[in-house]
Amino acid sequence: MAITEAVENYLETILILSKAQPDVHAIDICSYLGYSRPTVSIILKKMKDEKLVNVNDDNHITLTDEGRAVAERIFERHNLLSSFFIYLGVKKDQALEDACKIEHDLSQETYELLKKHYEKLIDESGK
Repeated sequence: MAITEAVENYLETILILSKAQPDVHAIDICSYLGYSRPTVSIILKKMKDEKLVNVNDDNHITLTDEGRAVAERIFERHNLLSSFFIYLGVKKDQALEDACKIEHDLSQETYELLKKHYEKLIDESGK
């Protein structure tokens, strides 16, 4: 299975949920993303087969090292992009929505340059 935008969203969701609660279950992902249980179950099985997630006997979902690496990359992109957009004056809700749309498609080169520029702006502004 290729790491598609959808898979990245699932992995990022599991990461976010795992930071907020001790255990993550499929129903938590359904609630967070607004997807049906069958849809989430199909993707989780594929992600488990691809060794991106583990599901234990209690149906607790955790990220594998590979899954965590993808999730953290997307999570970092989302946070930086939304913060940058807010810094530019975009309203928070719109900044979060826009960051979610482009976090997956931005090349690593462009992301690194945006990150460098944003960090420079923050340093200069003292925020």
